[in-house]
Amino acid sequence: MAEKKVGNQTVVFKNPPVVLAGYTVVGPKEGAGPLKDTFDLVLKDTYNGEKSWEKAEMKMLETSMRGAANKVNIPLECIDYSLAGDLLNQLVCSNFASRQIGLPFIGLYGACSTMALSIALGAMLIDGGFATKVLCSASSHHNTAERQYRLPTEQGNQRPLYAQWTVTGAGSLVLSDAGNGPKVTTATIGRIVDFGETDANNMGAAMAPAVADTIINHFNDLNRPSDYYDLVVTGDLGTVGLQLVSDIIRKSNLNIKNLNDCGVMIYKPEQDTHAGGSGCGCSAVVLGGYILNQMFKGELKRVLLIGSGCLHSPTTALQGETLPSIGHAISLEYI
Repeated sequence: MAEKKVGNQTVVFKNPPVVLAGYTVVGPKEGAGPLKDTFDLVLKDTYNGEKSWEKAEMKMLETSMRGAANKVNIPLECIDYSLAGDLLNQLVCSNFASRQIGLPFIGLYGACSTMALSIALGAMLIDGGFATKVLCSASSHHNTAERQYRLPTEQGNQRPLYAQWTVTGAGSLVLSDAGNGPKVTTATIGRIVDFGETDANNMGAAMAPAVADTIINHFNDLNRPSDYYDLVVTGDLGTVGLQLVSDIIRKSNLNIKNLNDCGVMIYKPEQDTHAGGSGCGCSAVVLGGYILNQMFKGELKRVLLIGSGCLHSPTTALQGETLPSIGHAISLEYI
């Protein structure tokens, strides 16, 4: 019997790993948003000194990896594993950044849920005794994602108002078996949920049922009251998806009053991102920046992050497939 498994989908860590530090790199648009003062590095332009957007994203991710380790004076060779993912085919940004880092590497793909998935699996490695320190990372870039998933930005195609803006950002966290900081106490691994949405621009609507399913299972598995957390924050549902999740969980008798979304938090309404932010980097930089800062200051004691991922590809979309989605949850607590 799995002694750490609780209920349908949740793991409770017996020796909860500690988040020692986070490091975030964002693009100029994100650096002009309401969370601008919480990021470690704001780029002057989207090329980051490179010749292509893909190379820019690789460099961003490498910078965040090195920055997180340097922030707590941990040599890279003292980290057991690096877990990372991005949105591009074959995880090229994570693979090439990891080539430069030189650590044992586990590549992950959970679409925009990748940061939560990385932390969940990193915590399992540490709690299971397979590692003492793990680097968890994720990245995205608006222009690399647009080129792969939709249409070249040079064409200037009109976006529907329910579409979201892929965040240009990379974030990394250092997890450790000991130290000072918030602890990763639980992880709820999501299920694939698909309600038949076919519009790849409407990812908030596609992901909302999967995220709601994970939230409901998390609270039911642990028998926790609705007000247990100071903040329940979804990854990148945007305004459309956040409203849908609110409606779904309310009908399940969960009255969560402090529910928010990283994609809603990262941009100002006047920045013309339509429904808000998305992308692997969205929750990575909001978690590694604003949320961790608030936790280290003592403003937040208990946080539940539910990363949301839309698991489609350009090929499946062109073949008329629907948008299967997933949500992974991790809880951070000062205990």
